[in-house]
Amino acid sequence: MPELVEQVEVDAPPEQVWAALVDWDRQGEWMLLTDVRAGARDGQGVGGELAATTGVRLPVLGRRVGVLDTMLITSWQPPLRVDVRHTGRVVRGTGTFEVRPRAGGGSTFVWTEGLDLPLGALGRLGWPLVRPVMAAGVRLSLRRFAAYAQAHPA
Repeated sequence: MPELVEQVEVDAPPEQVWAALVDWDRQGEWMLLTDVRAGARDGQGVGGELAATTGVRLPVLGRRVGVLDTMLITSWQPPLRVDVRHTGRVVRGTGTFEVRPRAGGGSTFVWTEGLDLPLGALGRLGWPLVRPVMAAGVRLSLRRFAAYAQAHPA
């Protein structure tokens, strides 16, 4: 299973970073080309559900059109970790968001994706081409997240 791991330093305590992270309905403010909506249990706790659409926003439709990524929260350890299982037709696998306290203050936010690639052998062959683009998008999103989390109330 291909894995992607990216991280960013955040000048905010873990509780503040966590509050920003699990404010699911506002993730579109920092996550590149993505809108997220909390579902069951408002996306809070084990069994909570999330739905993310990654793609382009079409003003004529008033919404984003792209790939739907449904997720089920499988582990919930505030303010340090949330694990999800991607349950969609295209995006499958696992995701982990970790908030690690830094000595001397602040936090490190780590985003890990373990992906079950679609299209079988074709997906595995295409991963080396897709990975750098996906990694760049995650890194940009993480830089945006750091600024968002620093301004987000705990």
